[in-house]
Amino acid sequence: MSSPDIVGILENTKELDRLRKEQEEVLVEINKMHKKLQASPEIVEKPGDISLAKLKNLYIQAKELSENEVTVSNILLTQLDLLLPYGPTGQQRRKLGVAEGNDQKRKRMKVDSDVIRLSPSMRNQIEAYASLKGEQVAARVTAESADKDEWFVVKVIHFDRETKEVEVLDEEPGDDEEGSGQRTYKLPMSCILPFPKRNDPSNTQEFSTGKHVLAVYPGTTALYKATVVSTPRKRKSDEYLLEFDDDEENGALPQRTVPFHKVVALPEGHRQ
Repeated sequence: MSSPDIVGILENTKELDRLRKEQEEVLVEINKMHKKLQASPEIVEKPGDISLAKLKNLYIQAKELSENEVTVSNILLTQLDLLLPYGPTGQQRRKLGVAEGNDQKRKRMKVDSDVIRLSPSMRNQIEAYASLKGEQVAARVTAESADKDEWFVVKVIHFDRETKEVEVLDEEPGDDEEGSGQRTYKLPMSCILPFPKRNDPSNTQEFSTGKHVLAVYPGTTALYKATVVSTPRKRKSDEYLLEFDDDEENGALPQRTVPFHKVVALPEGHRQ
């Protein structure tokens, strides 16, 4: 990890700490207002009383701080993800016992103050995501409440700087999915994993033998959890040798080759 990376992460952790402290202060004020209104609910009927207006403003402030915290947390995840390897492409999708995709969209409203409060490091991360337009990335298209996570190879078509959402295009949805043709999703940055640069293997971190990763299953556009059997360096090639979970054939897991640019770090808490 380079010094600028460390500085950027430390800046964002400080920003996260500041936001949380501000939230605590606002919460204290909200609780005071609640107690005041519970003790004397009739006060709101008095001419000139601004208790409800003040409470509303406190809730608005709490909402903005909470949304800012989500933004900074996502950027911190992105900073860590960008230090790890990532890659694209694929053809027809094959399911390995994964439930049908849930295309529920996660939308988050943002205010102008989000951008104002972002540090230069955070803005750099936003620029990095904006530069992904036209690139293929790995995207989790299932909602947080889903039983299993589904990751597909998609193409970035737009990045919204205000909502911090990435609009992506699933160019080859599976035959078993509802409807036909291409599908689009709007996803938070935390649901996007950039792939490694295909033409720059020397600057890609290599996953060690035994490491769990997320990789594009050969001949598909779907990513599944796999275990590294052999690395590109050991194989003297640009491919990993992997064993995919739930890929059993004749009582054993077959070993499959996957190009390094189609393998990414396994997200924390991955459900399969």
